[in-house]
Amino acid sequence: MSNLSADELEVIQYVKRFANDEVKPLAKEIDLKMEVPDKLIKRMHELGLFASYIPKEYGGYGMSFSFLVNVIEELSKACPSTALVLDGALTLFAEPVLMFGSEDIKKRYLPRVVNGEVGGLALTEPGAGSDAAAIKTMATKEGSEYIINGSKIFISNGRLAKFYVVDVVTDASKKHKGISTFVVDADTPGLKISRDIHKLGIRGSSTVELVFENVRVPEKNIVGTLNEGFKVVMETLDAGRIGIAAQALGIAEGAFDEAVKYAAQRKQFGKAITEFEGIQFMIADMATKIEAARLLVYEAAGKWDRHEDCIKISSMAKLFASDAAMDITTESLQLFGGYGYTTDMDAERHMRDAKITQIYEGTNQIQRVIIARKILEEFGI
Repeated sequence: MSNLSADELEVIQYVKRFANDEVKPLAKEIDLKMEVPDKLIKRMHELGLFASYIPKEYGGYGMSFSFLVNVIEELSKACPSTALVLDGALTLFAEPVLMFGSEDIKKRYLPRVVNGEVGGLALTEPGAGSDAAAIKTMATKEGSEYIINGSKIFISNGRLAKFYVVDVVTDASKKHKGISTFVVDADTPGLKISRDIHKLGIRGSSTVELVFENVRVPEKNIVGTLNEGFKVVMETLDAGRIGIAAQALGIAEGAFDEAVKYAAQRKQFGKAITEFEGIQFMIADMATKIEAARLLVYEAAGKWDRHEDCIKISSMAKLFASDAAMDITTESLQLFGGYGYTTDMDAERHMRDAKITQIYEGTNQIQRVIIARKILEEFGI
């Protein structure tokens, strides 16, 4: 936490208490009912978490990205579905508006985020996942408006979102240089949720398919410049990957803490299983991966705060932390033995929640491509 100010460190203690005392007791219910209760979202608003990363001129507290990353980590220890509500609102909606939005858009939407309204990012389509430039959703100009038609899939915060950052094709002849980004209000006529998507993990996070049927959006809602939305997408994902890395780190830490405490009191052959060397090796490996992931995540967040090039480090943090989370949740379940495979324990939920962190915000295969490209560039190759 070396990136945090004294005030931020103090607030993190409140976040830890909130996560442990209010969020964690509801985590199993959130998974079963497949929704984050309104009372937790309201509490995050009351605690100022939605306002935390928003600059003071738009009603926020102007805290650092490193602070936000620590909040996501702490909430994810307790319940990553709850963490994703905040993460999506700030790294996927507010961040591109902050980076590229006009002053008018910032003044219209950022105070609403401060007030606890949730946003989302609508990028992925059935035929465009890792290849973000392959999107087909179109926007055609008519007067001072654009009319959007198409569909988006796997949209996090789907039913909670009051507005989305949406990426569409505005000039098909230019391929990725013909993509533009808009802010679209969720209640705009023609914008519909066609279905809810049920998932293996992070089941409390509302994930939907969106359909756009002649959705009219004012030209003033363009984020950045017309036909330069691909740049908005790529830089948004750089920030988003750090958020997902923090989520993965939190999931791993939560699973590990529970597993070690269980192993210390689980007796076999007359002694606690933590006395067996094989178990100690598992604990040592897991703890080392967590520490390495933490260092990468915090370094990536620090670079983002300093406005340094984050492409390589954000991909490394996301890649390593998510792979570590999958390894650690699997090994943690193993420490519970047969009990770990049952829904009596949280170990199986942690493993299910961890898996998505290897997939969304760019699969880990894509992260390896990005990392390798950056390294080869550094070598002049």
